[in-house]
Amino acid sequence: MAEAPSRSRRALIAGSVGNFIEWYEFGVYGYFATIIAARFFTPEGGSEAEGLVRTYASFALAFFFRPVGAALFGRLGDRYGRRPVLILVIALMTVATTLIGALPTYDTVGALAPWLLTFLRVVQGLSAGGEFGGAVSVMTEFAPEGRRGLYGAWQSFTVALGLLGGAGAAALLATVLSERQLGDWGWRLPFLLTLPLGLGALWLRLRLDETPAFRAERAVTRPPGREVARAVALGAGRIMGWAAAGYTFLVVLPSYLQSTLEASFQQALIATVLANLGFAAAILPAGLLSDRIGRRAVMLTGALLVVVLAVPLLDLLQDPGVSHTVKGAAVFGAGAVVGLMAGPGPAMLAELFPTTVRYTGLGLAYALSNAVFSGCAGLVITETVERTGNVDVPAYYAAVTCTVSALALAARPGRVPAAKTETEAEAR
Repeated sequence: MAEAPSRSRRALIAGSVGNFIEWYEFGVYGYFATIIAARFFTPEGGSEAEGLVRTYASFALAFFFRPVGAALFGRLGDRYGRRPVLILVIALMTVATTLIGALPTYDTVGALAPWLLTFLRVVQGLSAGGEFGGAVSVMTEFAPEGRRGLYGAWQSFTVALGLLGGAGAAALLATVLSERQLGDWGWRLPFLLTLPLGLGALWLRLRLDETPAFRAERAVTRPPGREVARAVALGAGRIMGWAAAGYTFLVVLPSYLQSTLEASFQQALIATVLANLGFAAAILPAGLLSDRIGRRAVMLTGALLVVVLAVPLLDLLQDPGVSHTVKGAAVFGAGAVVGLMAGPGPAMLAELFPTTVRYTGLGLAYALSNAVFSGCAGLVITETVERTGNVDVPAYYAAVTCTVSALALAARPGRVPAAKTETEAEAR
């Protein structure tokens, strides 16, 4: 039975807002990676490339704490409810992100600076690990019948909005501030802005109701751990390409364009904004389409398109004879292709798990895939390009991971057995 529209919309907004903040910050960190490298990871005499690698190593470390957060907060969310855990994780995320904007740099406190930054990134990783599973559980469990794909797609859509918000803040600051002002103190402002955003998100979640599915299934016996683990592995494989291609084209792109193709900071940010606009434009239509023809069909199309188009896209960006308009259209299209995977992805994961383990299961699948294939994207790409001189590395990275995702998406559904009332879209 469908929930009242007002409750569904309230759940959609409360679930989405945390994702916006999470990805706004991760976007800002990626866009300002070169500045953060210089301020926190490059002592006097260190090379710029070494500092950037250390910056991405800290970035990756936060992602590797996501599975820990997914397991910890997911267990709490499946036992005590989605609402209280989502309130806790948004509070942790807000505090950690705001404090990054107030941290002293290497010039002020020496080697302590990168350790303080890394600690706050770890806290962010833990809270982000608990965010996705709870948010998607709330969105899909409140979704009206036959609209789970569209409702789940809002999680990915607010990821796009967060990345766009981060890119917009970075582009605005790069326009109104001098390069010296941006490096000295301007980079701090987007992190400090998280405080009012987080307080607004906290207020929304305090008004959130517990999901009816959780209330109804609290006493149901949990499925065997091996079946849950199998579904987690399948889910992680299915979204591997989304994770890798998404971070390659949407977050790592600015630093890649600057360090490898010698683009300016402003040019790199414009390219990233266009890619994220394409990503955002495709997500909701892809989620809606998945409600009609199935999650796997839409996601498989996106994965195969990345396999085919990744190398030609990088070749086009490297060609000085190609106009900026054509290059802009190409990165917009690359973002849209990733959106085909991201739109149905949350609902696909939610439908792999019954209510009693949904928060934990889908959170772990998402966190594990993102820890390895998103969190390591900047580190792997930057280090490999530095060592080999091959500027097509980002394309190979995206294409190989999407090939694996395509194979996982072609596999049988593998959903964890659950109550009869939860068998909706088992074949999707």
